[in-house]
Amino acid sequence: MPDLSRMRNDYTAGRLSEEDLAPTWVEQFDRWFGDVVAAELPEPNAVVVATADADGAPDARVVLMKGYDEAGVIFGTSYSSAKGRSWPPTRAPHWSSPARAAATGADDRTGGADRRHRVRRSVGPAAARAQLAAVASVQSTVVDSREELEARLRLLDEQTAEGPVPRPDIWGGYRVLPERVEFWQGGKDRLHDRLRFVRDDEEGGGWMVQRLAP
Repeated sequence: MPDLSRMRNDYTAGRLSEEDLAPTWVEQFDRWFGDVVAAELPEPNAVVVATADADGAPDARVVLMKGYDEAGVIFGTSYSSAKGRSWPPTRAPHWSSPARAAATGADDRTGGADRRHRVRRSVGPAAARAQLAAVASVQSTVVDSREELEARLRLLDEQTAEGPVPRPDIWGGYRVLPERVEFWQGGKDRLHDRLRFVRDDEEGGGWMVQRLAP
């Protein structure tokens, strides 16, 4: 077994200073997200959503971010899923790439934010099959086997033929309304740069920037 205590990176990608920071968190996020997309890393829009139940037990899962702007970050889900039932989150979502990370927190339900169900030939076979799978699978429920899921998918495929895949009422999305957004830049000798945008309600909902110790 490898010695995990000795596994660490000494980051050399550079520094993140207040002078280099974009005027708003969404502009800074746009810069970094653009770098990740340009690097052609797999699933650059994957984020981690964490929630807690009434007893405070945490639960985290990976979802795909479907959009972001000044109003927040959007992801799609089934409202009957585990994350849908345990919303609002304690911290969501977290986005990261090598040597960098950004995190936000808050919540909002956005019905229909995802699941744009249209005639199949207008979205392509892969997207249509993904829509069929989303409808055929009742997210987070126990199933007897994979064969059961595949049978549901085949039946739905036959029933809808070339028409649109129906969007169940339980499918929609959430918009995470950030109160804090932190940008973390890995630094040499563990002197990482952590700059955090914090919503300043006393300034009319504007943002102030804080530097955090690593």
